[in-house]
Amino acid sequence: MKYFILLFIGVIACTNAQNAIFDNLEEAPINGGLQMDDYWVWGSSVIKGEDGLYHMYASRWPKYLPFHPGWMIQSEIVHATSKTADGPYQFKDVALGNRGTQYWDGKSCHNPKIVKYKDTYILYYMGSTHPFEDVTEGNVDQFNLSSKWCIAARWGKRVGIATSKSPNGPWKRRDAPVLDVKPNSYYSFLTSNPSPLIKEDGSVVLLFKGRSYKEDGITHSDMSIGVATAPTFDGEYTVIGDKPLFSIEHFGEVEDPHLWGDAKGYHMIAKDQRGAITGGHGDGLLAHSTDGINWVVDDNPRAYTKMVKWNNGKTIKQGQLERPFVLVEDGKPTHIFFATMDGPGGFGNGTKTWNMVIPLKK
Repeated sequence: MKYFILLFIGVIACTNAQNAIFDNLEEAPINGGLQMDDYWVWGSSVIKGEDGLYHMYASRWPKYLPFHPGWMIQSEIVHATSKTADGPYQFKDVALGNRGTQYWDGKSCHNPKIVKYKDTYILYYMGSTHPFEDVTEGNVDQFNLSSKWCIAARWGKRVGIATSKSPNGPWKRRDAPVLDVKPNSYYSFLTSNPSPLIKEDGSVVLLFKGRSYKEDGITHSDMSIGVATAPTFDGEYTVIGDKPLFSIEHFGEVEDPHLWGDAKGYHMIAKDQRGAITGGHGDGLLAHSTDGINWVVDDNPRAYTKMVKWNNGKTIKQGQLERPFVLVEDGKPTHIFFATMDGPGGFGNGTKTWNMVIPLKK
């Protein structure tokens, strides 16, 4: 009898430890999200417009380029719509594309995050440029991580914003990024992967990815996640503190943070890059904060794994499962979107990428 009481208590404890994402994942629709022929598709962000449609912003680049690092030099942010959050989403137009070497984001726009404040839509993204000829099918054999294009484009990654009064654009881009690098900091090499939250008073909390130069002044560090604030979305952004929120030394290395808020405070979902927090390489983790500045990893932090249950009855381990985005409606998470890839894992082993969606239980 004592054994069964202890077992019952253990079951209750495990139940209480479950979190709002992992325990509420439904089946993923096989025709949901966004797919595009002849393009690698990655990293989506979704908002419901006043027209009743769901507007998705996603990254794409041509498939004659290798998936990685092709995004560094030719990614553009596209706009697609759907009558339902699940999709499928239909391509409408290019929101942010190539606008020339002279601009800080002239050659690549990537990792979009869409938010709205009052009557303005704000599209946060990573931009970069390079001063060389374009990579085409004729010279793609010269293109790799060590090539001149990638050296310049990776070094030039910065966080910026574009604004519009409509989810359909046109988008007004800035001549300078909103979050630049800082010498002798954990983001001295680049800033990237923005995740904003705009408070009711219009002030902004912005999570971002940074890398620093190593002592040799040439190579760069592992990834760190920092936080910046601004009085308004078009105001001055200030990085808070000298140390990152997440790094190899603190909690563990994570990537692709996504931030949202509710009556309980702030929540973050991200990819656990090495599995140091969740125990699973590439699994999702959850953290929470009362102010957006000081963060605590959830007691039961695993938000998802690469094992996805599809609505055709199959459960498949995805080759990659990244860029988590949580859609919140009426103050509650309703869907989680991912960038995903087929194959056994590893950017060089996939033949297809798309943006998928998993509904969350009501």
